[in-house]
Amino acid sequence: MSERRRILIVGCGAIGGIFAALLDSVAEVVAFDANADHVRAICERGLRVVGATERVVRIEATDDAAALAGRSFDAAFFLIKSKATPVALAALAPALHGGPILVTLQNGMGNSEVLLAATRSPVARGVTMEAGRYVEPGCVEHLIHGPKTFLGPVRGEVDELRWIGELLSAAGIPTDVIADPMGAVWSKFVFNSVMNPVGALLLGVNAARYEVPEVCALIDDMAEECMAVVRSLGGEFAFDPMAFVKQVRSGALPMSRHGGSMALDIARGAPTEIDELTGYIVVQGERLGISVLACKTVYRLVKGLELAAHVNMEKEGLR
Repeated sequence: MSERRRILIVGCGAIGGIFAALLDSVAEVVAFDANADHVRAICERGLRVVGATERVVRIEATDDAAALAGRSFDAAFFLIKSKATPVALAALAPALHGGPILVTLQNGMGNSEVLLAATRSPVARGVTMEAGRYVEPGCVEHLIHGPKTFLGPVRGEVDELRWIGELLSAAGIPTDVIADPMGAVWSKFVFNSVMNPVGALLLGVNAARYEVPEVCALIDDMAEECMAVVRSLGGEFAFDPMAFVKQVRSGALPMSRHGGSMALDIARGAPTEIDELTGYIVVQGERLGISVLACKTVYRLVKGLELAAHVNMEKEGLR
């Protein structure tokens, strides 16, 4: 790959930090993040990744969207929380004037729709099996090196994305570029809609998701509801959404210590993506007349847990 591409990473936290650090070896990377302390540490000491990937990279980072006005990028990867997408996109509009390919690998529904409505740029959607967490300013942990990332066009042609797949694969993130990404998107969406909120309710203790029979039954009930809703929406699955869970239960795969990104959000009193995940299933299930009692109960509990975590953080003076 002779041409060195220019990549904008929107959100340099857990997954964004991992992608930025890996892509730095094959592209010119610029990171935009709203966390001023994180940006300052990256600029002063570099971006440090620990865990499955160990490295420190020197990349350009900023929390000032205006500083990127007039810059030219080949692609912009949106790796922020779903609720932040509209605000970040609006702030970055001057930097996206050249029409870079907008790539969303975010959890939940609604992100690609935001990108489509606000721009005329090509939009790509996909899923990644990488997992990480924000540790402290300037540092993220690569918790799980996933087997595959999938990417496909929402607006534009699949051939326009080939170079992105090649770039990610060269960086150490094996990527398949496919004509229709929705099968993979739906599969990962169901997994996240089930396992993330349950992990949050169980305080990130992964053993509780796999070793308590009552919790296993709840997970299975939620998965059935989610899959029924997706199928009623016309969706199909590229792979069994619960394959990973089944493999851990059977002992074919070891249980990781990663309790899910929603548990990490709760631990720091931050908003979760519950509305874009399980909440989407609840809304669509009720609209379609499909019983989603298990998902609705978990959704309601996580909404309460969000507020409780936020209040506790304020009491402890951590916010």
